[in-house]
Amino acid sequence: MATRARLSQGRCQPCSPPPLPSPSLPVPPSFVSAAPLTGMAAKRGTKTSMKNMEKELLCPVCQEMYKQPLVLPCTHNVCQACAREVLGQQGYVGHGGDPSSEPTSPASTPSTRSPRLSRRTLPKPDRLDRLLKSGFGTYPGRKRGALHPQVIMFPCPACQGDVELGERGLAGLFRNLTLERVVERYRQSVSVGGAILCQLCKPPPLEATKGCTECRATFCNECFKLFHPWGTQKAQHEPTLPTLSFRPKGLMCPDHKEEVTHYCKTCQRLVCQLCRVRRTHSGHKITPVLSAYQALKDKLTKSLTYILGNQDTVQTQICELEETVRHTEVSGQQAKEEVSQLVRGLGAVLEEKRASLLQAIEECQQERLARLSTQIQEHRSLLDGSGLVGYAQEVLKETDQPCFVQAAKQLHNRITRATEALQMFRPAASSSFRHCQLDVGREMKLLTELNFLRVPEAPVIDTQRTFAYDQIFLCWRLPPHSPPAWHYTIEFRRTDVPAQPGPTRWQRREEVRGTSALLENPDTGSVYVLRVRGCNKAGYGEYSEDVHLHTPPAPVLHFFLDGRWGTSRERLAISKDQRAVRSVPGLPLLLAAERLLTGCHLSVDVVLGDVAVTQGRSYWACAVDPASYLVKVGVGLESKLQESFQGAPDVISPRYDPDSGHDSGAEDATVEASPPFAFLTIGMGKILLGAGASSNAGLTGRDGPAASCTVPLPPRLGICLDYERGRVSFLDAVSFRGLLECPLDCSGPVCPAFCFIGGGAVQLQEPVGTKPERKVTIGGFAKLD
Repeated sequence: MATRARLSQGRCQPCSPPPLPSPSLPVPPSFVSAAPLTGMAAKRGTKTSMKNMEKELLCPVCQEMYKQPLVLPCTHNVCQACAREVLGQQGYVGHGGDPSSEPTSPASTPSTRSPRLSRRTLPKPDRLDRLLKSGFGTYPGRKRGALHPQVIMFPCPACQGDVELGERGLAGLFRNLTLERVVERYRQSVSVGGAILCQLCKPPPLEATKGCTECRATFCNECFKLFHPWGTQKAQHEPTLPTLSFRPKGLMCPDHKEEVTHYCKTCQRLVCQLCRVRRTHSGHKITPVLSAYQALKDKLTKSLTYILGNQDTVQTQICELEETVRHTEVSGQQAKEEVSQLVRGLGAVLEEKRASLLQAIEECQQERLARLSTQIQEHRSLLDGSGLVGYAQEVLKETDQPCFVQAAKQLHNRITRATEALQMFRPAASSSFRHCQLDVGREMKLLTELNFLRVPEAPVIDTQRTFAYDQIFLCWRLPPHSPPAWHYTIEFRRTDVPAQPGPTRWQRREEVRGTSALLENPDTGSVYVLRVRGCNKAGYGEYSEDVHLHTPPAPVLHFFLDGRWGTSRERLAISKDQRAVRSVPGLPLLLAAERLLTGCHLSVDVVLGDVAVTQGRSYWACAVDPASYLVKVGVGLESKLQESFQGAPDVISPRYDPDSGHDSGAEDATVEASPPFAFLTIGMGKILLGAGASSNAGLTGRDGPAASCTVPLPPRLGICLDYERGRVSFLDAVSFRGLLECPLDCSGPVCPAFCFIGGGAVQLQEPVGTKPERKVTIGGFAKLD
């Protein structure tokens, strides 16, 4: 009976809905979720997760539960009302979106909503207005005739950055319905008893049994019948389960008010069928929303599974962070004490200095006062009837001549000095203390610039001077305005070895002085990655950017140029260190230019290396002057080279070709035998490659490999000789890209050779070991990170 009486009272006078529970209510031990937990442990875990989850459900603007959240382009969320308020504060008026398109739910605005508003039928926008807003005839969001559309910027309170909303403002944003559902489940879990009350009953309200999406309100049975009478349009409303938030049935496109069916991967935005055919998404990669849903769900599930499967790791890292917090507090307190002690020390030194300076001024002052006091006494004695003057007057009264002479002699001297002092009067001491002034400008500047020590900035590796040859030479420098470094730490590792489980293992060399170092004994044919960081009293700085270096494919061959074989001293000049040679054009080249049509033989000048290879693999590098006319770099049998070029610098046969290894007139000899010479032809900054080399260099024509081609001359050329295989390879010594590989007769000792036709110059690469730098041995006593 009591229940019916209360029900009849609620039927007579509908009233505004009661206020909803505040998000700050105590959290109950249960939470409505898709996978309910059982047991006390599950309840405790759910309660803890709810407390932690509440932080994710707070709007960054109002710090309350989200109410109709909108998804910003930066993927952060904000309440629709808060977004309108922020845009209003920024001076944007009329860009808050269409209020009629976003229904106001009782769960979001319980204090401002009136139950009578639910009875009003909201006016639907005109179809023409919808077409104009959707961009009919133009692109979406663009009004016809707008030459300079306004771009709305929204300051995101989460990422502290300005995001572009486009021309339509908040009306172009999607509503986060998923977040609304989570907020609703959370509100139901924190509400006392978990019951949803009727919003139209007179207090005390009854428990709601139905909800209406059209009216956006919850009703008890009697109130639902009262507000949905038979014979009216409201009688056609379909009841739903009671809820605190009424949302659209599906996610609608804000531009065309159509249900979204696809996902644009290029724009990372949900689109409808109309958006899909618009030119705004022309050429974009668009997939069905089901595919995007499944892919994103799989990724999220996989990531969540990984996190849940590594809870021990998370807990360990939390403990480590908590320990770091404790160390930070202790270290901060120690730093404060150290700074206070140092400042007190500076104060003590200043106080001691102040006392000594004041003592010096006091002594100078007393000395001056004493001298001035003496001078005053002397002048007072010159007054009439007192002192020296009175005594002289009495002496003048003496009539005994011998006695007068005896007494007046000394008195006359004193009177004379007093007279001179009177005539040349000057104070005995100065009253100024300007010599006691202090110049504290430098000290004040030092005290003003007194600041904490900063760690060195990340060094910059000099890639122009850093290279790998027989050893690795590493050179670096600190950026401008960087604090100085006391020493450096070099870390390096090989990248071409199989990766091992666990953290990356670096070999480390500490306390390296200077800004360069040598890394000895690197592995051949490997790729090393190196980095450097500086250290001073403040600690270690950041690492430099990693630099990758390729080591030569074979051990480096050290040799000098030998000028005893086949050289002309008139045209070839070898340097004192025997690592460089220059060819000067002589008379034969001038005659060739003058008698080109009548015939002339060009001279070939050859210089050899002073070593010969008889086994194994060897590598060396050289630099050719780009202005050289014609230079051939390669190797050959020592006997054949000496036989061909010794004592015959001018080539007699016009068919002679150093690349062939024999006179072309003797082609009936062993045709299949490997040539005794292998040369790479260089001229005027280009490398000439034959038909067999074009494919090796990666150069092809339209119809396949070109018959011959040229490639630019690299800064350094590398020659790799494999004596056992009888092969020689020519490489770019900077990138170690292959240029040419050809066979070679290795039946005897093989030595390097350089041929010149016309002017040219060659410089052998100097071994890194000859540089006076700090040496660091790779592989010996290496510390592993």
